[in-house]
Amino acid sequence: MTFSDFEFVDAMTSDSPESPSVTVSVRDARASESDRLWIESVYRDYLDDLAPLNTGIFPVLGEVGHREPDQITRWFSDSTAFVLAIVKNSKPVGFAMVARGQPQAGRPPVDYRMAEFFIARSQRRLGIGRTAVQLILNRFAGRWEITEYLRNPAAVSFWRRVVAVYTQGNYQERIVNGEVRQMFQSGTSQRR
Repeated sequence: MTFSDFEFVDAMTSDSPESPSVTVSVRDARASESDRLWIESVYRDYLDDLAPLNTGIFPVLGEVGHREPDQITRWFSDSTAFVLAIVKNSKPVGFAMVARGQPQAGRPPVDYRMAEFFIARSQRRLGIGRTAVQLILNRFAGRWEITEYLRNPAAVSFWRRVVAVYTQGNYQERIVNGEVRQMFQSGTSQRR
């Protein structure tokens, strides 16, 4: 099955009765050159968010042959991943990359992993990320693993909240080698 077989339904989000609802949707970023260009334009912000974690996984751009265009090209050419644009009222405000689960020694098998997830700073804390995650998890039904670095308390808090609400508390969490891993089953039939 290819990504073009998928169609996402828009969702409305509002964090409080006083705040207006916004339409959030998720679409295949490979289908739109403008989505790809937008992702390229915010890639530096994404790396800047990851840099303080000092994991050593994200080298300074330009080192060891890593360049922004090379990484974006790898994402868009990876046949085992889905590059998604997160859209608010028809404009990109974030991106996600869903990777098909690959067997990894010492880890239970999963169908999908959230490989990348980013919401533009100006769009955070508006419910957009949470709504986008719900859309993604419903579309890619199956066994999931989401991993965040323990050194990133904002990410750990976000994913714990979102996964707990989505699964109604029916998930497993482990902390291994400085990573927090949530594993759970997704899909609309799981959310009754």
